[in-house]
Amino acid sequence: MRLVRLIANLGYGSRKDVAWMFRDGRITDPDGEVLYADDKVEHAQIRIDGEPLDPPTGLVLMMHKPLGVTCSRKDQGRVVYDLLPPRYRQRTPALSTVGRLDRETSGLLLFTDDGALLHRIISPRAQIGKMYEATLAQDLRGDEQALFASGTLMLESETTPLLPATLEVLASRQARLLITEGRYHQVRRMFAATGNHVEALQRTAIGRLQLDGLPSGAWRQLDANDVTQLFEPAST
Repeated sequence: MRLVRLIANLGYGSRKDVAWMFRDGRITDPDGEVLYADDKVEHAQIRIDGEPLDPPTGLVLMMHKPLGVTCSRKDQGRVVYDLLPPRYRQRTPALSTVGRLDRETSGLLLFTDDGALLHRIISPRAQIGKMYEATLAQDLRGDEQALFASGTLMLESETTPLLPATLEVLASRQARLLITEGRYHQVRRMFAATGNHVEALQRTAIGRLQLDGLPSGAWRQLDANDVTQLFEPAST
C-alpha cells in the first residue's frame, strides 16, 4: 500500500479515495498500463488520469503574489493558496509560505513543504537579502541612504536597531531597498521613520532569485539551481 500512502500525502484524496482510484483504473504508468497499489514503481512513472504525479516532498515554489491576497490558509478574502491547485492544500507535510507579504504588498513569495529549508531561509542568521521597490507618497528627503545604511535606525516599539540596508534612489518618489531582516512591515516602517508613506510596494528578489517576468498571480516550481540562488548575495 506504499503507493496509496504516497498519493494520499500529495493531496489527491484520503487513502480510501486513492484506493478507489486504483480500483477504477485511474492510476497508470506512462504507457497507460493500469497500476496496482502494491506495485513498485518510480514516482516519475505514475500517472493519474493520464497526468504526471505532483512533485514529491521537498517541493519549492515561487509565486508572483498579487495585491489584495493574504498569506494565510484561512481568511475572509482571497488567500495565496487559492492560486495553487486545490490539492496542494492537502499535502503532507503541509505546503507553507516562507515568510509573508502583507495584503497590500505584491511580488516574490516562496512556498515549501521542506521544514528544514524553510527555517534555513527565514533564520535571522542567514541574513538573506530581500529586494523591494517602493513608491512613496512624498519626495525622498535626501538622507535616507545614509540613515538606512548606518545600522542605527530604531523602529517604533523596537528595542534593537535595524541591520544596515542599502537604498537605491530610482526617482524622487521611487526607491529600491535591499534588507537582510524580516521584521513586521519593516520596509513600510523604515520609510515611516523618515516621515514618508509607502503607497506601493513589491518584493522583486530574494537572494539572486528574481521574479524575472513571472506574471502576477502565476507560480512555478523551483529546481536545485533556483534554490541555490536564494543563498547567494543580492545586489542593487
